[in-house]
Amino acid sequence: MPNKIKTIVVGFCLFATISCTPVYRNHGYTPSDKQLANLVVGVDTRATAEETLGMPTISDTETGRLYYISSRWRHYGMNPPKPISRDIVAVALDSAEVVTNISRYGLEDGEVVAVTRRVTDGGTEEITFLQQLLGNIGRFDASDILSEP
Repeated sequence: MPNKIKTIVVGFCLFATISCTPVYRNHGYTPSDKQLANLVVGVDTRATAEETLGMPTISDTETGRLYYISSRWRHYGMNPPKPISRDIVAVALDSAEVVTNISRYGLEDGEVVAVTRRVTDGGTEEITFLQQLLGNIGRFDASDILSEP
């Protein structure tokens, strides 16, 4: 009996230790400083930038920017995942698609954006389900049924 209890306690301790181990996940891709040094501002174009750095995560044709985004997240137990680092490389292009600027941003440069939810009121808060079902009974007019379309 004492061996069973020891086994259960040791098993529980191992399970608790393993389940509370943080798990790190990497998402996306950002080019290294060495790769960025190969780009020449004012000379390279969109095509040469994509050839040198790879395909961007996001390509904005309106503003003429290429974005390379990567992030590292920490998952720990039952807690929600938290971002550990985020790198964004923005390559700005002019109207002729020539590189004009290269910027690097990190997690500390970000801003928290408050997302507002705009929901249209359906007008059903005051009416129960049965009232909605039975509300149309008696509202029919004979002219609606007998009229030709």
